[in-house]
Amino acid sequence: MTKEEKEKTQILAVSIDSHDNSRLLVRRIKEKYRGDFDFPLLEDRNHRVIDRYGLLNPDGKGWPHPATFIIDKQGIVRWKYIEEDYKKRPSNEQILQALREIP
Repeated sequence: MTKEEKEKTQILAVSIDSHDNSRLLVRRIKEKYRGDFDFPLLEDRNHRVIDRYGLLNPDGKGWPHPATFIIDKQGIVRWKYIEEDYKKRPSNEQILQALREIP
């Protein structure tokens, strides 16, 4: 991602994890991967965001389906990736391509 693209982009992660569990996740990610973890993890303990986007997994014991959304400055969802298998995530290339297609 170019410097200009970074300036036009904000990354947020939303989960049902507690604050302590989120901090543990960040620590594990930093131990496993290189680079900074420089975006906030937001708690959605009451499923407000998860329910709004229809991500609650009825078979997931309260866990939502993993999803990635690209939302423009007007609040319009321009791209989404929703998967039932929590091990599958979009590639960086898929996300960057979708970001570059936003007018």
